[in-house]
Amino acid sequence: MLETARTLAPGAALAAAVAIAAVLAAPLIGGVLPIPAMVIALIIGIALNRLAARPAFQPGLTFCVKKLLRWAVALLGLRIALGDIVALGLGTAVLVIAAMTLTVLSGFWFARFFGQNESYGALAGAATAVCGASATLATATVLPSYYGKEADIAFVVVAVNALSTVAMVLYPPLCAMLGFDDRVTGVMLGATIHDVAQVVGAGYAVSEPVGNTAVIVKLFRVFLLLPVVLAIGWWFTRKGAEHGAAKVPVPVFALVFLGLCVVNSLAAAAPAVAPVYGPVKAVLAEASNWGLLIAIGALGLGTSLTAIARLGWRHVATVTATTLVILAVATGGLMLVP
Repeated sequence: MLETARTLAPGAALAAAVAIAAVLAAPLIGGVLPIPAMVIALIIGIALNRLAARPAFQPGLTFCVKKLLRWAVALLGLRIALGDIVALGLGTAVLVIAAMTLTVLSGFWFARFFGQNESYGALAGAATAVCGASATLATATVLPSYYGKEADIAFVVVAVNALSTVAMVLYPPLCAMLGFDDRVTGVMLGATIHDVAQVVGAGYAVSEPVGNTAVIVKLFRVFLLLPVVLAIGWWFTRKGAEHGAAKVPVPVFALVFLGLCVVNSLAAAAPAVAPVYGPVKAVLAEASNWGLLIAIGALGLGTSLTAIARLGWRHVATVTATTLVILAVATGGLMLVP
């Protein structure tokens, strides 16, 4: 336990330092440009990428992006009641499912169009439609073996993370330009950005209501990981491909998030527990805020602009195209039926 803490400490401390710097800088920059702390943390992290590339920092940074982020997202359930989820309506669920389906299918089509392996199209489509790296790794378990499969998996993980980071910065201004209100902005961000970290960063950079809605929609996509992976596996099995047993990760953090939504709803209906529940909720909410900031800082520290620039154009084109598909379908649907 102590040895693990020592291994994680350098990277976690660096990410925490970035988060603290972002919080201190936000009021100073706010007088000139209204840039939220999460975006500042991302920018500072990217600027320090070369320093963070040292091996000693890697375990801690990985812990922050993978583990700490999920704990912080799970605690966001304390800000949301079940009524908030129901209020999104059936129309939002149908739109999200339609956008995801068309995105997965487009991955196959664009891979063929750019002369790539169909399996790469499945990786790109699933990663874009569901939840980035997690969906990439889960989808890989149901794909047939082929030359370059490992490189394709790594490539999609890097490319989707890079595109998610770009989306985190660009999509909120796009929503403002389109005249979306808080609810529609949250739906758009949650339905179109690939990774949970960037959805959180984009949503809460706008406002807490937008962030809450974005997280709900995003976690709905995460819950759909299993049927997406099984459908892709069925498609390749139908074509006679051989692959290993599917290993779809259970989104425990999403289940905890849902459980805390239930707790929050029950607490709101029982005023007698307010004296105890209120202070506990405030402490956990603050812990969630700092966890998210540290995770976003770690995400920036792990983002290399040089590595992004070296990505092959066909691979980039396929992932970029699927990104544009989910953006166009979701945003277009919200403009037609907000």
